[in-house]
Amino acid sequence: MPSAPSLNPILSLTETAMVEVNRIIVARMQSDIDLIPTLAGHLVSAGGKRIRPMLTLAGAMVADPEGSLEGAAKLAAAVEFIHTATLLHDDVIDESNMRRGNQTANAIWGNEASVLVGDFLFARAFELMVETGHIDVLGRLSKASARITEGEIEQMLIAGKPDTDIDAYLSVIIGKTAELFAAASETGSMIANGSDALTANLKDYGMALGIAFQITDDALDYHADEGDLGKTVGDDFAEGKTTLPVMMAYHAGDAEEKAFWMRTISDGDIRDGDLAHAQALMQSHGAITGALAEARRHAEQAEACLSDLPATPARDALIETAAFAASRTV
Repeated sequence: MPSAPSLNPILSLTETAMVEVNRIIVARMQSDIDLIPTLAGHLVSAGGKRIRPMLTLAGAMVADPEGSLEGAAKLAAAVEFIHTATLLHDDVIDESNMRRGNQTANAIWGNEASVLVGDFLFARAFELMVETGHIDVLGRLSKASARITEGEIEQMLIAGKPDTDIDAYLSVIIGKTAELFAAASETGSMIANGSDALTANLKDYGMALGIAFQITDDALDYHADEGDLGKTVGDDFAEGKTTLPVMMAYHAGDAEEKAFWMRTISDGDIRDGDLAHAQALMQSHGAITGALAEARRHAEQAEACLSDLPATPARDALIETAAFAASRTV
């Protein structure tokens, strides 16, 4: 029986380069103000997949298998800083207390400190981009940063609206998640002087991959093992987030079920047993199964973006990363 898809190929591919990326991250989050590296380090040291910087490195390797990764390493660190900054801001907006199994920075140091350190990391990211000497890369990641903010605002606007249509939901997750996946993959090729066609393929790959990752995340919030997930199962439910499993269950439900979703998601009136009932409704309507099928569809689109490229370790690692995106349990 073949083994399940994993991140092992991309982890192995980028292992040496990620040592340098992590060195840059630690060095550039330093400040004479002790709170900044302490707070930033709390989130950075909590781990995570680091998938975005690995995509930057792998994109550069696809474009130039024998090339230097010095510029790509700086760019990968910048991408991770953008991601970390958005996480700090997200946790404040969502009033989250747990991330990756640890207390959030805002739960420990407060909202003001978290927002300001997030701003500091954005500034560091742009310093690193400038140092690469590629103005087109700076423009691309600047655009991505703006789109991420738009996605977060769109998410705020559909919060508490389980009757949202799928196009609005996709616009949210493209902005808040997939845009940075796309920019990370695309700029990796750009900094390695990849062709326009290859760069476009890697952008499309990253976009489809990011959508698959986020849909899977949203499904896992309702059915993952809490110890594996690294946060409380049902956080999205408690926060009134409108995600694909909720939307599928809502639109498939009868009037009584729709009233339940409006009371809990829209009104925030959550009572004992409501999460279990929400999970039961999703199960009865195949909402989790349907969401995961949608994630697989986007993962397959990501794979197709690279299928015509010559087989290389970098290309193959990216293809397996796409397969992993829709099959993971954490």
